[in-house]
Amino acid sequence: MTSDSPDLASRRSILRGAALLAGAAGAAGAAATTGLYGGRASAAPLLVRADRPALTLGVQSGDVRPGQALLWARADRPSRLVAEISRDPSFRTVRTVRGPVVTPETDLTGTIALDGLPASTDLHYRISAVDLHDHRATSAPTLGRLRTAPRRGDDVSFLWSGDIAGQGWGVNPEYGGFRIADAMRARNADFFLCSGDNVYADGPVQASVALPGGGTWHNLVTPEKTKVAETLDEYRGQYRYNLMADNWRAFLGETAQVTQWDDHEVRNNWYPGQILDDARYTEKRIDVLAARARQAFHDYVPVAEISPDPDGRVYRVIHYGEHLDLFVLDMRTHKDPNTANRETTGDGGVLGERQTAWLIRELQRSRATWKVIANDLPLGLVVPDGASAQEGLAQGDAGRPLGREIDIARVLTALQRAGIRNHVWLTADVHYTAAHHYSPDRAAYQRFDPFWEFVSGPLNAGAFGPNALDGTFGPVADFVAAPPAPNASPAQGFQFFGEVEVDGRSGRLTVTLRDVVGAAIYTRTLDPAAR
Repeated sequence: MTSDSPDLASRRSILRGAALLAGAAGAAGAAATTGLYGGRASAAPLLVRADRPALTLGVQSGDVRPGQALLWARADRPSRLVAEISRDPSFRTVRTVRGPVVTPETDLTGTIALDGLPASTDLHYRISAVDLHDHRATSAPTLGRLRTAPRRGDDVSFLWSGDIAGQGWGVNPEYGGFRIADAMRARNADFFLCSGDNVYADGPVQASVALPGGGTWHNLVTPEKTKVAETLDEYRGQYRYNLMADNWRAFLGETAQVTQWDDHEVRNNWYPGQILDDARYTEKRIDVLAARARQAFHDYVPVAEISPDPDGRVYRVIHYGEHLDLFVLDMRTHKDPNTANRETTGDGGVLGERQTAWLIRELQRSRATWKVIANDLPLGLVVPDGASAQEGLAQGDAGRPLGREIDIARVLTALQRAGIRNHVWLTADVHYTAAHHYSPDRAAYQRFDPFWEFVSGPLNAGAFGPNALDGTFGPVADFVAAPPAPNASPAQGFQFFGEVEVDGRSGRLTVTLRDVVGAAIYTRTLDPAAR
């Protein structure tokens, strides 16, 4: 999606946002603690001695899988992270895990790898920062919670969505930060899949935005959010900005995440090798910007080092119990230039040869009932990039696969040949929510079995849509919810997330699309097919 470019915020708003960020140590601790035990996240600061370290942006966990998980925190100075893990919130019995020393090299962020975790357990954790010269000088602990991977026969539930703080709609204190975060917290899910656009590095915000029909949307503003991100610190500032949202920080503190990236972590519709024609940027080489953005992503998002890619790309598989394997794709790092997307021979234009072979191989190896594929670009929606180029996989030609569609045809045919019918695709990107059914009976290309793709988003960004469907793989829209006009604000309510629930006994999978307050607006239950 294309981002707006608001005017620079007032000096007062910049100072206010920077002060909130710099002084967020106590607020983050209070928000995470409150989020664990009920109630609304609070910004009331804890009294922490100035000569002790502090954690500044709450805590997070990520990539939970059998016996393992990753914790994350950020300190205000070089120090050592230490985590205590317990089965109960009083921490009567704890396991202590010594983490890394955090330094300016990672913007004082760090992750702590956990192993040997029990199955199907709510674990409480608290992270502290310890002074490097005096171990008695320790920060106030910040509390979090995660749910470990399930046992055989357990139910599973997770949320997914994407597109956070885009089109000038940023952190609004009147909603506790992000309006939709409270509804997501209320679902008490096992984990959250973020389908990309974790930040809008190309989307500056201003202090206030007039709303249609009257009223004003108010944003917190920091110096890094007054321009497009170009430097490493500006990219890091995008993540620091989002964590100023009290309710979002609290949600991440109690819900583990599995995260992929898309375009706005760098710049709208980018692809490798691109040279920008954009007056807002002094650095025109997208590869330089992407390298900085990639480092910021890994500094601020707890992603386990389990990708098989030797170049550090973020595709991976998360095994989550008897019924679920989650395949997290990287459809951005390999992407070819945005042409008309009508090439007639496959060139790995969206997944790349290595990732395509990995995906097919791992899908064939999977013994989980459901193979859920997280695709950060929708399969059959036409997403233009300007007047003649295509950003997405489809291009509106309903005939044989062309361009990037050839990559997807290869995967779909491999699934059919292997007899794998229980695959579901989850995506975001287009800023509305929908349910799409694909069938060879309606398709120009027919060497695949029927399947579903579900779309959800945005979380806190302008709402758009709907986009046209390309008929190559025979999709139909079973449900669509989109705003009546483009760039609808979060205040107007067109914000969405999806929920997936798998019944532990029957293996049935239910997808529910939910609105900004968490109300169910569409539900579809799928029975597993025999292999």
